Amino acid sequence: MKIAISGKGGAGKTTLAGILARLFVEQGCKVFAIDADPDANLALALGFPNPFQITPLIQMKQLIEERTGAKPNTFSPYFKLNPKVDDIPDSYFTRYKGINLAVMGTVRGGGLGCTCPENAFLKALLRHLIVEREEVVILDMEAGIEHLGRGTVQAVNWLIAVVEPTRLSTTTAQRIRKLAFEIGLKNIVAVGNKIRRESDKEFLIKNMLQFEFLGFLPYDELITGEPLLGISSDSGPHQGILKEARKIAAQLGN
Repeated sequence: MKIAISGKGGAGKTTLAGILARLFVEQGCKVFAIDADPDANLALALGFPNPFQITPLIQMKQLIEERTGAKPNTFSPYFKLNPKVDDIPDSYFTRYKGINLAVMGTVRGGGLGCTCPENAFLKALLRHLIVEREEVVILDMEAGIEHLGRGTVQAVNWLIAVVEPTRLSTTTAQRIRKLAFEIGLKNIVAVGNKIRRESDKEFLIKNMLQFEFLGFLPYDELITGEPLLGISSDSGPHQGILKEARKIAAQLGN
């Protein structure tokens, strides 16, 4: 199963990505989690030891040069557009509590659309994970779908737009949906987050009529900044979020 998660910054993408990763590991799945957000916090949220010491893939200059045949950060008209990457997930990802995690990092001067050895390497890795692997892959993206290309999009099972009950958040979700349709991704759904009252849910449904909602996560002020590994008990302080997240995970697995 391949799941891409997007939405406005602060809407709760990382929270949902982390909880889903935990739940699928709990079900016995092998999980690869990719932090593709420039504000990389997935490792921190998942409770990885020394999260800020995880080297982003984009900074592995020697590896990128070895695989692409060109030095990163230098102009080179010749490099491999399809470098060998099939060993990267098992050899270079950081593992903790059953989750295999990689931080992508960003390329100075452009996103994955720029033609350079670094992006050729990252695009090949994403294509391998999404198209060729059979494990659960969860992609925590920025507020867009820049990391998804036409060569990989058909293998993405779900694009989830995480939205909070604000006009800005719903507008961002609509933009994501439009971009996704333009590259051929049809299975786009939404998850509401930070729901305090029934009127919040009604606001999202009214303003996102084109979306199917998989669920609505209740607002939880204690979850901010807390590693999601603390969310482990259906009777604990975060039981509302966990209960709803289990329903979402069940729908994704069907």
